Amino acid sequence: MNLVELQRALRQLRLSGMAAGLEPRLLQAQTDTLAPIDFLSTLVSDELLRRQDRLLDRRVKQAAFRDVGKTLDAFDFDFNKKMNRRLVFELATGRFVAQHEDGLFLGPPGTGKSHLAQAIGFAVIQHGYRVLYREAHALVDELAEAQLAGTRKQFLAQVTTVPLLVLDDLGMKRLPHTAAEDLLEIVMRRTSAPRPSSRRTAPSKTGASSSATRPR
Repeated sequence: MNLVELQRALRQLRLSGMAAGLEPRLLQAQTDTLAPIDFLSTLVSDELLRRQDRLLDRRVKQAAFRDVGKTLDAFDFDFNKKMNRRLVFELATGRFVAQHEDGLFLGPPGTGKSHLAQAIGFAVIQHGYRVLYREAHALVDELAEAQLAGTRKQFLAQVTTVPLLVLDDLGMKRLPHTAAEDLLEIVMRRTSAPRPSSRRTAPSKTGASSSATRPR
């Protein structure tokens, strides 16, 4: 079996990471005189890395963040000297998700609330959790559309079983009169079992007006 045939066979086995790295790894093995076990280890590492990258990309797409590139690295903490950086980075570890806690960020419009909400959501994805991001008005609209389409039950299952639901821009747009009941139903479904005490951070000038909960 030559190189091309081996790469084709690896792809048929759904080992695209190994297939892509096979030729450069062979050159590395020849140059560095790698032992067979080391050569195989590098190929397996290539495959694992490729799968991790694909999983990350897939979960970021599933989260449906509104903005691209909203990470903590890109957030201007100097904008508000009173910001509790330690608490923000603690939330980014995802431990509050594992502990079934909520996070509530408060602040006036235009001060980075959505940036923080999405940045923490992205960080939580990197720690292995599924995340769903929705602006409050969009979530209510989707629920109404699901009601008309007869898929309300499935939609509620999606938003109430995802480990982290980020609800952003609450109160930024006028909502229909049924919105309060709809949002309450979602929250109650996600908090139907007793959970540890909630965590709350309320920066004076910036934050993320979001509710993030993990169901049990």
